[in-house]
Amino acid sequence: MSYLETTAKFYSDVAEDPMVGLCCVQSTPLQLPGLNVPTLMQEMNYGCGTTVHPSELSGDPTVLYVGVGGGIEALQFSYFSRRPQAIIAVDPVDSMRVAAQRNLAIAAAENDWFDTSFVDIREGDAFNLPLPDNSVDVMAQNCLFNIFEPNDLARALKEAYRVIKPGGRLVMSDPIATRPIPLHLQQDERLRALCLSGALTYNEYIQALIDTGFGQVEIRARRPYRLLGKETYKLNQPLLLESLDSVAFKVPIPPDGACVFTGKTAVYAGNEDYLDDRAGHIMQPGIPLAVCDKTATNLASRFPNDIVLTPSTWFYDGGGCC
Repeated sequence: MSYLETTAKFYSDVAEDPMVGLCCVQSTPLQLPGLNVPTLMQEMNYGCGTTVHPSELSGDPTVLYVGVGGGIEALQFSYFSRRPQAIIAVDPVDSMRVAAQRNLAIAAAENDWFDTSFVDIREGDAFNLPLPDNSVDVMAQNCLFNIFEPNDLARALKEAYRVIKPGGRLVMSDPIATRPIPLHLQQDERLRALCLSGALTYNEYIQALIDTGFGQVEIRARRPYRLLGKETYKLNQPLLLESLDSVAFKVPIPPDGACVFTGKTAVYAGNEDYLDDRAGHIMQPGIPLAVCDKTATNLASRFPNDIVLTPSTWFYDGGGCC
């Protein structure tokens, strides 16, 4: 079987027989007033972070979720868009779609605000999304795109870009690798299905988004999640994998390059009343300004004695400028 067939078979099995703790996430599901997540849905939380960030979900958005899993994030998205078919969940695995429907029915019994009509579960995959161009405000995927080989990842990102409205966003949570994953692990189809051997490095991951055409990328979270040991995985030294939550915006790429926000700030430390870099940034003394990495580099180059830069926090939630 190809690696995608291996992956489909694996998730078909865990849909019918949930494997608690399968993926990297160990955190409690998003806590929201009046939201009750069924136990079975929590046990099928096969993701490495979260794609449900309330700041992305104002205005009753139409959300496309690819890889429905046990339905936990479809339920969470519904909390913000309470209308029929507001959430479109796509999955190629028959048994996973059936499991999600069952879990959402349980959720409807446990949440008086939720109706199963809010979530439209459809057959489909990341390469052939059953939606027209420019039709969703938000598209999300959790711990799926890291499974894809590079050419397939490019296809999936292009398809995501197609269905997202101009100004809309792609919200993703995936493992990334702190150094390139050795070929013998990349070629292990089961480890790839387990989200342990297909991860790109951070720079490769972000560049893939930019190459697709996304003009702004924001990092919502970056944290360790797994360590691949030397003996078990036949490595010269342990390999740390991290979980990365990101939001990529379908906006034009500026002439000087895409804006990537990682939580850096710039602080004017000079003696004038303010600093105007003539590129859209007016800075008052001593007051941190959130900036994208590109702007941070430019400011440091142009004003080496007047600008103090803080390092990336990897937890950026909006504001600032690029």
